[in-house]
Amino acid sequence: MENKGNFGQAASVPAARERPTLKTIAFMTGLGVTTVSRALKDAPDIGAETKERVRMVARQLGYQPNRAGVRLRTGKTNVIALVLSIDEEIMGFSSQMVFGISEVLSGTPYHIVVTPHSHSKDPMLPVRYILETGSADGVIISRIEPDDPRVRLLTERGMPFATHGRTDAGLTHPFHDFDNEAFAHQAVERLVKRGRRRIALLQPPSKLTYYAHIRIGFQTGLHDYGAEEVPLRVNTDAPLADIRDVVEVMMRAANAPDGIVCSAGSAAIAVNAGIEAAGKALGRDLDMVSKQSVPILNWIRPEIITAQEDVRQAGREMAKAVIARIDGVEPELLQSISQPIWPENGR
Repeated sequence: MENKGNFGQAASVPAARERPTLKTIAFMTGLGVTTVSRALKDAPDIGAETKERVRMVARQLGYQPNRAGVRLRTGKTNVIALVLSIDEEIMGFSSQMVFGISEVLSGTPYHIVVTPHSHSKDPMLPVRYILETGSADGVIISRIEPDDPRVRLLTERGMPFATHGRTDAGLTHPFHDFDNEAFAHQAVERLVKRGRRRIALLQPPSKLTYYAHIRIGFQTGLHDYGAEEVPLRVNTDAPLADIRDVVEVMMRAANAPDGIVCSAGSAAIAVNAGIEAAGKALGRDLDMVSKQSVPILNWIRPEIITAQEDVRQAGREMAKAVIARIDGVEPELLQSISQPIWPENGR
């Protein structure tokens, strides 16, 4: 009796640790392994009731397909790789994009694998790694340049991908972008309506495509609404402390601006710190417009005029585009641009 008890106890430990497989689900449902496999793949010849029963048991068991096995059988990894800049996380940019991608992938066999990357390092490294190891079926990249070498390499290798941003080198590829030109133009309009005429722009680095979009919208806005630019000698890639210091110096100068347009939500925090360090106050001495991916800036300073960039929607659009590209949909059909969302009260 004692030996049987010990044997039963010892045997139960490995069983509890075993990863659920198709055989486990088949045993629990009384179905064949092939039927279970086809039910999980939503095969048309399997009844709806059977599919639901199999899925319910799979969820209860915490079943996940073995990726190594899937790759051996199909040549696919069921992985979408997201190469994401770790420098953008301060205002929830990265997490919002991941949430959006995950919402789409949750109803598919695909999983997201995030590859963190710093913009100070060679942007080709993570893309080459993914291509050389065959570790993903599709890729999503951000911080896009006009003639982006990553886009060229992925296109040449036939790897399905989507970009957060557009290129400008004659390559047709899936993308989702925010209309930064419209944002900058509308930002100037809002400042001028508040009586501001001397406006500075905290712009992105010139190597990124959306630098040109921001500049065009900003300069067109200045022309259309009769304002002038006050140069700001720093960009959004600079450390936040540097942005703060440069803004403080600018705000102490005799020709300080009475309006600022900020092209990144995280940088707006540093801009506000520089304004306050110079003894100035938003809503009194000047106004600032900034875009943001999560509604945080107005908690910090209610006077900041904000436009929402829906990064979660961007994640959804790019995930759908990559999957569609894997399925053979032409890239020109997988391109989208979202508009800035302004609160109803104009702030």
